[in-house]
Amino acid sequence: RPLTAFDGAAARAAHRRAVAEPGITRACRVLTDWVWDPLTLRLLCAVVAVWLVRRAAAWRTAAWLVGTCALGTLLQQGLKAALGRDRPVWPDPVDSAAYASFPSGHAMTATVVCGLFLRLLHQCVTGRGPWSAALALAVLSVAGVGLTRVWLGVHWPSDVLGGWLLGAAVVAAACAVPNGWPRAGIERRSLS
Repeated sequence: RPLTAFDGAAARAAHRRAVAEPGITRACRVLTDWVWDPLTLRLLCAVVAVWLVRRAAAWRTAAWLVGTCALGTLLQQGLKAALGRDRPVWPDPVDSAAYASFPSGHAMTATVVCGLFLRLLHQCVTGRGPWSAALALAVLSVAGVGLTRVWLGVHWPSDVLGGWLLGAAVVAAACAVPNGWPRAGIERRSLS
């Protein structure tokens, strides 16, 4: 059981640091509870969808975006219910979370939303500057949310890895759907 051994060792090491570094732990709680919270990311997705409809008349693109986010959420919740993996338990917890552990909903939602946003930007923005900035922000967000979940002791590292991989699979499937990405209705332009 190498994965179980790795999960335990990594989670224990992160928890020791979280207890010893309360300032970093507080920052991780703010990031995970407000900035990278799944509800926050889903609301951001909805705001972008409304913008797509109002500004670009891109109904199909908005439906693709919202539909993919919703399907990702359903998949994640279904897997949590089916697998029922227990979360780490600590004698001195620095945070708490309800429901099953695998896959990490924070990690999966961040991967889905950031992946879909990158796909949108790839289709409608030219110029290396905006693309590089968006890619860096997406990588920081996806990696950061996963690290905060392990640091706070509410997920095993494999929960986060599973969330990342499942999120990437959802994005790949959404991008592969024939006619799933409507090119009409969004003007491609340079922001650099």
